[in-house]
Amino acid sequence: MRIRAVVILLGAAVFFVLPATLDFLADWLWFGEVGYQQVFSIEIRARAFAAVVSFAVAMSWFAFNARRALVSMSPAPLGFTTRDGFTVSLPTREQVQPLVMILAAIASFLIASFASSQWMTLLSWWYQAPFGKADAVLGYDAATYVFTLPALELLRGICMGLVLLAAAGVSALYFASGQVVLTPFGLRIDERPRRHLAWLATALFLVLALGAWLSRLQEIVEASGIIQGANYADAHGRLPAALALMAASIVAAGLSIATALGRSNRHVITGAALYAVVLLAGEGYASALQRFVVTPNEQVRETPFMEYNIAATREAYALDQVEERELRGEAALTKKDIENNRSTLENVRLWDHQPLLETFGQIQEIRTYYDFVSVDNDRYQINGQNRQVMLSARELNPAALPNRTWVNERLVFTHGHGLTLGPVNQVTSEGLPVLFVRDLPPVTTVDIQITEPSIYFGELVNDYVIVRTRAQEFHYPKGEDNVYTQYAGTGGVLLDSFWRKLLFAARFRNYQILLSDDITTESRLMFDRQIRRRISKIAPFLLLDEDPYPVVSDGRIFWIQDAYTVTDRYPYSTSSAGLNYIRNSVKVVVDAYQGSVKFYLADTRDPIAQTLAKIFPNLMRPLTEMPEDLRRHVRYPEGIFGIQASVYATYHMTNPAVFYNKEDQWEAPAVDSSGESRRMAPYYTMMKVPGEQSAEFIQMLPFTPRRRDNLASWMVARSDGEHYGKLQVFQFPKQTLVFGPQQVVARINQDQVISPQITLWNQQGSQVIQGTLMVIPIEESLIYVRPLYLRAQAGRIPELTRVIVAYQNRIVMEPTLDLAIARLFGQSDRAAPAKTESATAPAAAPAASGPPPTWERLAVEARETYQRALDAQRAGDWAKYGEEIKRLGELLERLKQQK
Repeated sequence: MRIRAVVILLGAAVFFVLPATLDFLADWLWFGEVGYQQVFSIEIRARAFAAVVSFAVAMSWFAFNARRALVSMSPAPLGFTTRDGFTVSLPTREQVQPLVMILAAIASFLIASFASSQWMTLLSWWYQAPFGKADAVLGYDAATYVFTLPALELLRGICMGLVLLAAAGVSALYFASGQVVLTPFGLRIDERPRRHLAWLATALFLVLALGAWLSRLQEIVEASGIIQGANYADAHGRLPAALALMAASIVAAGLSIATALGRSNRHVITGAALYAVVLLAGEGYASALQRFVVTPNEQVRETPFMEYNIAATREAYALDQVEERELRGEAALTKKDIENNRSTLENVRLWDHQPLLETFGQIQEIRTYYDFVSVDNDRYQINGQNRQVMLSARELNPAALPNRTWVNERLVFTHGHGLTLGPVNQVTSEGLPVLFVRDLPPVTTVDIQITEPSIYFGELVNDYVIVRTRAQEFHYPKGEDNVYTQYAGTGGVLLDSFWRKLLFAARFRNYQILLSDDITTESRLMFDRQIRRRISKIAPFLLLDEDPYPVVSDGRIFWIQDAYTVTDRYPYSTSSAGLNYIRNSVKVVVDAYQGSVKFYLADTRDPIAQTLAKIFPNLMRPLTEMPEDLRRHVRYPEGIFGIQASVYATYHMTNPAVFYNKEDQWEAPAVDSSGESRRMAPYYTMMKVPGEQSAEFIQMLPFTPRRRDNLASWMVARSDGEHYGKLQVFQFPKQTLVFGPQQVVARINQDQVISPQITLWNQQGSQVIQGTLMVIPIEESLIYVRPLYLRAQAGRIPELTRVIVAYQNRIVMEPTLDLAIARLFGQSDRAAPAKTESATAPAAAPAASGPPPTWERLAVEARETYQRALDAQRAGDWAKYGEEIKRLGELLERLKQQK
């Protein structure tokens, strides 16, 4: 038996303890490499403390109850004979005791594991920072709900588990000893188990009393009826009922004590009945209150609680800081307005993310083992001018290697190389994006220099690699040959000993790490290289934005990752996306070459961030310590703006009567694109915000009234300088009709020239991709811009071929945005004629209504008409050719009259 027990213990150690130990040692070295061993040690100590304390308490509790129950068991074998003549032997105390202790240890271990997993809940409660905002019903600070309530719920849950498991265990022991017997006349319980179970019932009722008190706090944070938080029925029914239930639980605990000290079970039965009656009566009273008092007068009764909900929700999402402004909506744009807002028009994004990503993949991946994961928006000072650009990092995809050997995947092909960067609004004569940074090694045509293009840490990579080995690292292809390099940074864990090699060989289940001759004492092992995983491993308590983006700074490539502090326990705040409080409190910068991770505290007023700073004093540094060049690329993230915009669509209504009837609810416009209707998502652009003097990098989203298509307002989040994080909403008068995105799309699809042309392209072996319809605010008015892309049936490269611009009741389609603007508002000095057009992109130019055209505009239109006539001739469309020649004659006659 002893040998078998030893074998079982060794087997358990191999399968459970050894892997955990290997992971721990590898992570300890990893945290040392990134410089956050203190953060890891705080987590370890907190986990260990919670586990040890909870295990000791649980084991003591189970052992105490088990010993009391085991005393009643006979040390000598006993048995009884059933009515059928079978003899049943009862186990002895010595036989049962080891099994009971093992089960108690297992249960204690499970409870300790659960408590250990809640280490962050315990630390947040201990180091909590006050919010300075109290709920309007119970008067507790919001920190009570965010930090204290989860810790008390954890305590209640553990206590409930201890009591119920102990009750089940001792009941089984008393049943095995024959002191609890189920007879034909009912359950027979001897004196000892009766007293013991009565004491456990006392503990149970005390836990229920704690639960009743906590239910009052839970009502403040849970959804209830039309709002989040306690409503009228909760405040006047369930909250008083919870106090009554708590009192009933305490009385029931006292009656259970009387049962334990006396000789009758009636007291504990009375206590249980009292608890059940109060529980049912409280819920029944609250339901009756809701049905007969609230429902007939819901708006009046719920008005104070709607006010609490509106105020708390706006505070929780920082919407109480939104600056609102009314626009006239009827202002007519002039050529001067266009010239004054030239900086906005010069940065209109004509390239959509997906078409541009596909184009990058076709013209800039260079080799099959490179991938562009995503396209990001940013702004750079280029030749002294602030320009909006779109860029994408060229990352290595090991899964696409032609020869996937261990040496190739782990030692040779270790990193990506450079990125592709270009303006958002320029296109070549072939309909392809203009690139400021391109090719391998990176070639730049502007003043953006990349001296270290290697990408060892990025969005795609996550498998481990070993650098600085005897094997040459592939750097980039060059003609028929390759260029190789050797890593010269400090990233990765140093493999300077046999024991470290052995550790990681076991950790990654890969013997080559131990046996490879290419690995030296200078070699470094990089793992957990995917930036989101890398950050989450250090700070699992932060919610990360879905879109990290690369930044070129000081000749190097960095990743900026936005991180949020969130909770779902903010009192009276309505939930959105699984949370009801959010702040963009942390900016994280990851060096793509070194792998270093730096956390910067962006919102010092956030209580959750303050709490984290107390728990991890060396984790976050002030935002002022971020290098100035990197700070110029900080942007307001899409994740939080999308949530704030979604909530603001309802919670801009601060009048309870309007809020109750949802009279002025907004929503993101639904726009038809390629046969599908999708809600518009927030997008980045550079524009001059009304009231400002220069263009800046912003994120914006238009709103339409719910179930209506006209535009109601648009919301912006600013990202530059002192205006960073400022939210503004510009509203149009309700009595003025301003065309919304769906209405503009419908008018485009109904246009007698544009719509047939799109249909014709789709039938000529090409696919038309309609880009994002962008709302471009100009002064007190709006213009709409939608790019069109063509992709040949046999090709995979989308080409930007036309730009549609709509203003009020006029729509034009031209090869460039400048020409379209010139058609609408008159020729400007900056409106250059279109470059050579693709042969697949003939288009009829719809006439725009408006003032009589000038000589310059007529000349441009005549040139375009002549070009379309030539295109129709080449295509053999003689009917179209005749129409265009006729149109050209009319234009020439008008030109003659203008002279």
